[in-house]
Amino acid sequence: MTLGYWNHNVHYHPLVLDAVPEGCRTALDVGCGEGLLVRKLAQRAQSVTGVDSSGEMIRLARERSAGLSRVSFSEADFLDGASCGLPAGAYDFVSAVAVVHHVEFERAVKAMVRLLAPGGRLVIVGLARNRTALDWIISGAGVPAARLNARRHGGKTDPDGMPVQMPTMTWGEVRAQAIRLLPGSHFRRHLLWRYSLVWDKPADETNLVVTGE
Repeated sequence: MTLGYWNHNVHYHPLVLDAVPEGCRTALDVGCGEGLLVRKLAQRAQSVTGVDSSGEMIRLARERSAGLSRVSFSEADFLDGASCGLPAGAYDFVSAVAVVHHVEFERAVKAMVRLLAPGGRLVIVGLARNRTALDWIISGAGVPAARLNARRHGGKTDPDGMPVQMPTMTWGEVRAQAIRLLPGSHFRRHLLWRYSLVWDKPADETNLVVTGE
């Protein structure tokens, strides 16, 4: 598959793909944009759905994914519960790349947990805000790597119309909320100004701490 473009979010697509469980039947990419990650997930899951609230992004996703029988796209707000048209507990794998900083973190997490099947896996790749001196040092260390990758891939690009928003939560706040909302999750900060959060939903939902709205 041709990558098409590179940016700091695309750089972490391999992390998402490596986290897809063996035998994954159904996958959902939240905030799918023009569908690049959905098309990659189709190589790992039996069926993949991409959801985005932007009609223009969904139009592009359908256009660029034409001919792929195992993918579908929905123009909807995943936060809207049952009214979004996405069935609760239906997805073995849910991903969200550069999405949760656009909305309220706890509400986003609860909405994705609701969509995840028992025993399923949630992977979030997100952005956070620097606050401490250490935060700024770590962020500065990513500049050379970002420049090298941009040159290697012909420059940083994004699909036209992709919404951009700066994060409001700090790295420490994201980690603390992850511990509270998703016990047992694995949080990791990465070089190119992103964090990853991986969580497996208990197969026995009676042990689930976080519930959807």
